[in-house]
Amino acid sequence: MSDAFFSWQNDTLTLRLYVQPRASRDEIVGPHGTSLKVRITAPPVDGKANEHLLKFLAKEFGVTRNQIVITTGTQGRHKQLRINGPLRFPATVSAVLQGR
Repeated sequence: MSDAFFSWQNDTLTLRLYVQPRASRDEIVGPHGTSLKVRITAPPVDGKANEHLLKFLAKEFGVTRNQIVITTGTQGRHKQLRINGPLRFPATVSAVLQGR
């Protein structure tokens, strides 16, 4: 991966994330260094934050929960994940993908 928080391999989008648990609301904030910052309301206890993150991103990208896999960082705030065949892009991500 380059300095960007995303890369493509065929129809699979790979994202680097910086996740902030216990936030006041679920939201994709935008670029955060070489990662995409995402806030989620779930606490980082017993995998709840990871599961909540995957469900939130599935909704945002128009895919099922099973189309998203955390590849690295399951125990930390810095994560990398793959989204197979995203159908839509949240406005924050779309702007960056289009080079704005």
